Amino acid sequence: MARISGVDLPKNKRGVIGLTYIYGVGLSTAQKILTSAGVDWDKKVDEWNDDEQANIRQFISDELTVEGELRSQTQMNIKRMMDIGCYRGLRHRKGLPLRGQRTKNNSRTRKGKRKTVAGKKKATK
Repeated sequence: MARISGVDLPKNKRGVIGLTYIYGVGLSTAQKILTSAGVDWDKKVDEWNDDEQANIRQFISDELTVEGELRSQTQMNIKRMMDIGCYRGLRHRKGLPLRGQRTKNNSRTRKGKRKTVAGKKKATK
């Protein structure tokens, strides 16, 4: 099993798919990594030799921001937006969607479980 950037890659998957298990590495980035390391895209992760693994590790550490560093960078950006009080920061603070989605019917993922509001009582005569 290959361990790259603190992530155990699944050994029975193709290399290009296995690399996407690393936070911050998508399909196109995985293809770029394997091309620069000189590894075939269709080669399974457990078929990589030590030299290929070293090349992949070297490229990722030199060229990319992944895993913990990328997560902390993202959190710092969100915190900065909240601190300066921009629109996106306010939406983050309120826990609402921030990319222009409607909130009347949907956005349950962002807003959380429904909070029931009691209906108005009718006035008695």
